[in-house]
Amino acid sequence: MKARGKFLTGSGIIVATLLVLAYVGFTQSKTYYHTISELPMLSAPALHQRMRVSGNVRAGSISHADGHINFVLEEQGKDLPVSYVGRDPLPDTFKDGAQALVEGRLMPQGGFVAEGVQAKCASKYEATPPGMAGAKHSAPPVDQSTTEPSVPTSGRKS
Repeated sequence: MKARGKFLTGSGIIVATLLVLAYVGFTQSKTYYHTISELPMLSAPALHQRMRVSGNVRAGSISHADGHINFVLEEQGKDLPVSYVGRDPLPDTFKDGAQALVEGRLMPQGGFVAEGVQAKCASKYEATPPGMAGAKHSAPPVDQSTTEPSVPTSGRKS
């Protein structure tokens, strides 16, 4: 009975340790999404949580400082100064006017320290209606009245 008791005690310790590690990992990886307009209305505990904030990069606001990159996000007339301190290089689409999503923590002074930045250039990914400037890259129209539809011949005999 002693061996069985030791086995159950050891198993219990291992399971408890795994549960604690899972809980700690889950709570540390949670990030809340907020808009710049919502930030002034957050309660004190929410201000200390890891969060994501999105906005457009203000033209001319990107500056490279020693060990970090500073820029300003804009959204609905509100500004958020951001300091990126992450190790990864910024995306190629990160430039003036790009939509950006920053992940990190809000500072008591009102700035934001970002550990991650994602960006996209909205104009690059918009669909262009036919007949517009971007349509020159599309294939020429096909006259449907002169072409016959192709019928697959895989395994069928007529």
